[in-house]
Amino acid sequence: MLLAFAGVSCDAIDDLLTFYINHDETITIASNFPVGQLVPLTPVTVTTNSEESFKNNKTRAELVKDVTLDKLTLTITDPQGGNFDFLKRIELYISSDNKPEVKLAGLDAVPQNVSQIELQSTNAELDEYIKSDSYTIRTEAVLAKPVSSDITIKADMRFKATADPL
Repeated sequence: MLLAFAGVSCDAIDDLLTFYINHDETITIASNFPVGQLVPLTPVTVTTNSEESFKNNKTRAELVKDVTLDKLTLTITDPQGGNFDFLKRIELYISSDNKPEVKLAGLDAVPQNVSQIELQSTNAELDEYIKSDSYTIRTEAVLAKPVSSDITIKADMRFKATADPL
């Protein structure tokens, strides 16, 4: 019984020490993008403001552990009423100074007739990326058909972080 209580207590403590960091960025797919091949888009540098996020959650960078991507949603913002029919596959990668690039999330089969998709997280450990002053998001995409005008996509990212109590 004591062991079961200890397990429940640890989960409850982790829940108290867990918080979320939200970032959103804009991705543009140009009208001259090639069809049928995995091609990188222009990388986007994100300033993290993590120190402020940590402070707002009553912790410090050195106490933060176990950061993973919890959710990544892509929404077409321009053209109005656009959908993802043009997209076959998409992958997002994260990197920062002195840290190797790792795959963040992706979707191998993009659904049709939708203007919003949720990518599948790789559950990579992202502690050092989120603790840094900035990180870079690089996107690779495979188009299913040509696009006639630039497409603007908003990427809403939510990272789950746990702080060490000591």
